[in-house]
Amino acid sequence: MNPLLKAVRDLGGSGSVDEIYEKVAENLHLPEAVLSEPHNPETGNQTEIEYRLAWARTYLKKYGILENSSRGVWAITQSSSAVEEVDPKEVVRFVQKLDKQQRVSQEKKSVREIVDDTPEEVQSWRATLHSILTKQLDPAAFERLVKRLLRESGFTHVEVTGRTGDGGIDGKGIAKIYGFLSFHVVFQCKRYQGTITASQIRDFRGAMAGRADKGLFITTSSFTRDAIKEATRNGAPPIDLVDGDQLADKLKELSLGIKNEVVEKITVEEEWFKSI
Repeated sequence: MNPLLKAVRDLGGSGSVDEIYEKVAENLHLPEAVLSEPHNPETGNQTEIEYRLAWARTYLKKYGILENSSRGVWAITQSSSAVEEVDPKEVVRFVQKLDKQQRVSQEKKSVREIVDDTPEEVQSWRATLHSILTKQLDPAAFERLVKRLLRESGFTHVEVTGRTGDGGIDGKGIAKIYGFLSFHVVFQCKRYQGTITASQIRDFRGAMAGRADKGLFITTSSFTRDAIKEATRNGAPPIDLVDGDQLADKLKELSLGIKNEVVEKITVEEEWFKSI
């Protein structure tokens, strides 16, 4: 919790999940071997560090230290601007007590609601989706899914071209920006339970050389820190990376195989009527 809090402070009081992750890794001098350690390959693509940071964010939010916006930016609350460190044990006790009170409150309601306080990054729907993509879909089906995803996202002339000896290129398409600019893009889609390394990014870049303006690497897993650096290396053709969480979010956004039901909650405001 405290390395997370320090990272947000170092970032100026706010930061995205990725920025916070990078700053924590930098401050603690975590080696690549630690950063690449998966939490549970069977249930998701998160690394152990990402999983622990997700829970730390949730606990600090419930404790009142952090807040987050709908755009995924986490920030130190105004009331906690002077807080340098927290007692993790005290935070855990406070949150556990709070959760217990909320459960009791829910049980007393005539209409019970299912409250999932698990961090968004590790909620069960993601684990279910990860299992389907990595264990139930064959490679050809996954390529067709990516093809559909790109088309729904505005790509045109999308083709799956994956063949043995094609250097890792699974397909190509044209990305249209604002209806004026076009970029020829080649993509690789990999169902994977480990982490994608820098060498795999270099191999993909070698295969795309002279064939496209940009590269797109889509995976059900995650990328090592060195892989992310390699993808954005100065002087090299740019490669955009889409990890398992981003893939899940996009499928959810486009309602591709994921149905998001919103439960309407109606409350009668007695005081409002009394004030008329």
